[in-house]
Amino acid sequence: MVGNDLVDLNEARRTSNWQRPRYLDKIFTSNEQGYIKNAENPFRMVWRLWSMKEAAYKLYTQIYPSRFYNPLGFECEVTNHTGLVKFKDLLFYVETKETLHYILSEARLDLQGVRSTIIKFRCTGQREQSEALKARLLRGVDDSYQLKKNKMGVPSLTNGEQLLSVSLTHHGSYGAFVIDHCFRNGDESIGNEAV
Repeated sequence: MVGNDLVDLNEARRTSNWQRPRYLDKIFTSNEQGYIKNAENPFRMVWRLWSMKEAAYKLYTQIYPSRFYNPLGFECEVTNHTGLVKFKDLLFYVETKETLHYILSEARLDLQGVRSTIIKFRCTGQREQSEALKARLLRGVDDSYQLKKNKMGVPSLTNGEQLLSVSLTHHGSYGAFVIDHCFRNGDESIGNEAV
């Protein structure tokens, strides 16, 4: 199973005021606030931690289908480009990629790496971006697979016989998807592109 989350840094600058009073207290533990306070770039650390929590949350909801909001329950530990997120009795291994434009975190239950396909949107509407991301995901798999969501909205790919874990994310001008490492399609490195 996999989870991913992407933050468009320009969009985050434009729409979020993470420095307002008590904002950090509602989302980040005291240890995480220490990472932010001591970071060379606190803004980037805020969004890295947030993307780690979201990636772990998406993975958790694949294991235990549910919807809830508990960012303080997901506690991050950061080391270079990797990290851990703890929630209840689960430990999620997270790898984070940072560019000038976005931060992408990918969560797994084991140390095996995953690689999201990242796209830059030409469209600006959230619905159009969501549809473009889904279409791009389906272009990279066998025609027998369909994208389905369970009653909680957790996506997966299925061909009627096999169910594959998948995670999709989009924010601002960027989107990404990742398919569970058990999936094989002959072309595992689909690559990045604009849609």
